[in-house]
Amino acid sequence: MAVAEQNRELISAPQPTRSVGLALASLSLATLLSSLGTSIASVGLPSLMQAFDASFQAVQWVVLAYLLAITTLIVGAGRLADMFGRRPLLLGGIALFTLASVVCGLAPTLWLLIAARAVQGLGAALMMALTLAFVAQTVSKERTGSAMGLLGAMSAVGTTLGPSLGGLLIAGLGWRAIFLVNVPLGLLTFALAWRGLPARGGTMEAGRGTFDVIGTALLALTLGAYALALTLGRGNFGVLNLGLLVAAGVGVILFAMAQAKAKMPLVQPARPRDPRLSAGLATSLIVATVMMATLVVAPFYLTRALGLDAGMVGMVLSTGPLVSTLSALLAGRLTDRFGAHGMTATGLAILATGTLLLSLALTRLGIASYVVPIAVTCFGYALFQTANNAAVMGGVSANERGVVSGLLNLSRNLGLITGASLMGAIFAMASSDARHGIGQQLSSSAAAARGMQITFRTATALALAALVIALLSVRAGRKSNLP
Repeated sequence: MAVAEQNRELISAPQPTRSVGLALASLSLATLLSSLGTSIASVGLPSLMQAFDASFQAVQWVVLAYLLAITTLIVGAGRLADMFGRRPLLLGGIALFTLASVVCGLAPTLWLLIAARAVQGLGAALMMALTLAFVAQTVSKERTGSAMGLLGAMSAVGTTLGPSLGGLLIAGLGWRAIFLVNVPLGLLTFALAWRGLPARGGTMEAGRGTFDVIGTALLALTLGAYALALTLGRGNFGVLNLGLLVAAGVGVILFAMAQAKAKMPLVQPARPRDPRLSAGLATSLIVATVMMATLVVAPFYLTRALGLDAGMVGMVLSTGPLVSTLSALLAGRLTDRFGAHGMTATGLAILATGTLLLSLALTRLGIASYVVPIAVTCFGYALFQTANNAAVMGGVSANERGVVSGLLNLSRNLGLITGASLMGAIFAMASSDARHGIGQQLSSSAAAARGMQITFRTATALALAALVIALLSVRAGRKSNLP
């Protein structure tokens, strides 16, 4: 008992000021790298199609592989930290991300690039899951809020910086540079983490317990089957696609059964007594699907329909994340003043308006045909995200917040995967050219504009469906006399 108390004191003891600074610097850079990995690759998709003479459906997997790997591992990363310790696991995640970035940048084939991106996603999942966990251990209680705000800001910077930095790198050095830029940043992050993170970076359970290997494998196979069902066939939905969707459905059932029997499940079962919790998770998934379409589809519209070069495409694509970042503070104030549920619906209505404007895709207006609608869309997204998170987390008891937070992140990641695959498939079909085959060339301005229009008409329908779900859930909550 005395030894346990002594270990607990050592783990929670404040770190020297210099070590705290180094630790926060390493955690900030790790957060930046993981978010940069998502946003910087999207701007390179048109260049990858040309470099590898590949279809749109094939290069989609450069984004999808990264997202699938993150979604698969991030739900179990906390358990791995309990078993092996946070410090070695975070250092391993940084090293894995950096080494995979080298392979990405040097990959001679598209499929090796995709495989390396999956490994890079595994490293990113470890970084994303463990950086927040390290904050409470590294800084004093009085500075925890500031440290959390710093990590949130770095995540936003990574998302905003990705398209513009990627565009400039592609224009000046080629597509390989968007992956190789992570190498010096990764080495710096590893060095700072090695020096600054507390040596006792594990939890009291380090080395104990088991990891849900079966659940992780089922989750990976289910997500992989789902993504393949929406991307194979070059836009033609056939027997193979249907079979993969059925396999994904069976995988969901098997995963749920495995989680019910597991001693340490990846996803803890929740009891959503409030219908608004289920609605919050559903709308989070739908909105993430819509927003991912802007990252995957927009580069082709800007490149092929508007004729912009890679550098300018990156700058224009940065508009959306920048608006979301700048709107976050205002969204928080509006939510506090007018209530989370009302602002959730308002955010969805604004988002639907923005996607409707994107669906018009009036190329004669030039860059404004994208910048103005995406600004409206991203303001609505920022308002929705802030309000929905507040509504979901505010409606559960304290002992359920960890579970619900995990479900909220899982629903968002599933939406990102759906957006990259489903919305990408819709774009490929809509921009098909009978002379060249579905999604093969995307060379004409009219084809790219048509693909943009139909994709965002679908996105508008999804946003309106989310709005209906949100409104119905509020009505159901009032009937149940829920606060």
